[in-house]
This record gives sequence, structure tokens and C-alpha cells, in this order.
Amino acid sequence: MNTPEELRYAKSHEWTRIEGDGSVTIGITDYAQDQLGDVVFVELPAVGSNVEQGEQVAVIESVKTASDIYAPVAGEITAINNDLDAKPETINESPYEAGWLFKLVPVNAAELDALLDAASYLGSVAEE
Repeated sequence: MNTPEELRYAKSHEWTRIEGDGSVTIGITDYAQDQLGDVVFVELPAVGSNVEQGEQVAVIESVKTASDIYAPVAGEITAINNDLDAKPETINESPYEAGWLFKLVPVNAAELDALLDAASYLGSVAEE
């Protein structure tokens, strides 16, 4: 299971990457995409919407199930990955790069500090 050390993780299987401009890119983990199976559809949040930490903001549908995606931190959505409309399977192929879901500007950077590091995330997955 690929779990990059430089990312932060939510127990609900989202990853976050802090960008140079202070924005945060968010996607689902390699573990999550593997559990979902082949992704066939993604419903992403609207750019400009404000989300609270832990709020359901997106849905990923696979051949097996549909899964809610939660905001790991509160903020304003500034971008969505429109490429996923035509090619949702990118989430399976490249969950940490081309398969990102959305970007936001966090309202409270301290929320990022509360997320799990890679080792802690792997520990939480082992408990499932």
C-alpha cells in the first residue's frame, strides 16, 4: 500500500497535501481506492463553496459501492479535478497525483496539524 510520508491523512481515508501557496489539495488514499474497486463516477463539490471539517463534500461511486468523501479541514473550495468527469478511473490509477479530487484554502491551519502522519494512518488502517 502506497502511503506517501509527506502527506497528512484523515481517519476517513482522505489525504491532504499543503501547497506552496497555502492551499490544500485533497484526494483519497491508495487504501481507500483499493477498497472501493473500479471507480466509475465522481461527484465533486462546487468551486466557491465553504465546507466545514468533517462535512460530506463529495461522492465516489465504484462498481461495488458509493462512498462519501469528507473535508479533512474547513475552508473554501478553490478548484476541482474536472478531468475525473471523463476519466474517474484516474483515482484508481494515480490516487496521489492525477487522481486528486479538490483544492481548498483552509480557514484554520491548526486543523492540518491534527491530521495523521503516514505511520499513524497505517496504524489506523491496520485496526479496521
